[in-house]
Amino acid sequence: MKAKRLPFDVHAFLTKIGAGRTVISCRKNQKLFSQGDPADAIFYIQDGKVKLTVISKQGKEAVVGILGTNDFFGEGCLAGQSVRMASATAMSACEVMRLEKEHVVRVLHDEPTFSELFLTHLLSRNIRLEEDLVDQLFNSSEKRLARVQLLLANYGKEAKPEPVIPKLSQETLAEIIGTTRSRVNHFMNKFRRLGLVSYNGGLRVHSSLLNVILHD
Repeated sequence: MKAKRLPFDVHAFLTKIGAGRTVISCRKNQKLFSQGDPADAIFYIQDGKVKLTVISKQGKEAVVGILGTNDFFGEGCLAGQSVRMASATAMSACEVMRLEKEHVVRVLHDEPTFSELFLTHLLSRNIRLEEDLVDQLFNSSEKRLARVQLLLANYGKEAKPEPVIPKLSQETLAEIIGTTRSRVNHFMNKFRRLGLVSYNGGLRVHSSLLNVILHD
C-alpha cells in the first residue's frame, strides 16, 4: 500500500527558520524585486497574488508566472542563481514574507524532513511550469485563457476555489497566454455570453468554464 505523503507544513517550516524573516505589506503594482537584482532571499506569499515577468534585450515583456497564497518564489537563489532572472510584482495588496537565503539553507541542511517536504513543494511547482509550457505549445488561445482563469480561481488545487479573482487587464491576460488584447476581449465576451464567467464586483469564474478545456 502506497504511503500518503504529508502536505507541506509551511507554518512549521517558517517557525524553524526563526531569524531572517521579514513580512512585507505590498500595495498593488509594487515591485518585490527586478530582473538583474541580487538573488539573496526567497519569498512566501501569505496573502494576495504576484506576477513574474521577464524583459528581453529588445524591451519586450512577457508574463511567465502568476502565483498566489501559499506559493514560494525566488527560490532560484538556493540553486546558485546570483541575480534575478525575472521581476516580481504584486498584482493586488499582498502580505509577503522575505526569507534570507542563508537561514533557509541552514534549516534545509539541519532538518531533513523539512528539506524533503520543501523539495516536493518545488517539484510540484516545476510540474505546473511544464504544464504551462505544454499549454502554450499545443492549446488554442481560447483554452489557454480559460485555464489561466481557472488557475487564478484555484480550481484543481488543494486549496478551496476562490471563484472571484483579482481584476486583470486584458493586456496582462494577453501577455500571459501569448495572444492579442482583441482576442482576449473576444473570448471574454464569449465566456460571459455563455455564462462561464460573470462580472459582479470582480470577475467570477464558474466551474462550467472547465468545459472549454475539456472540449476537443
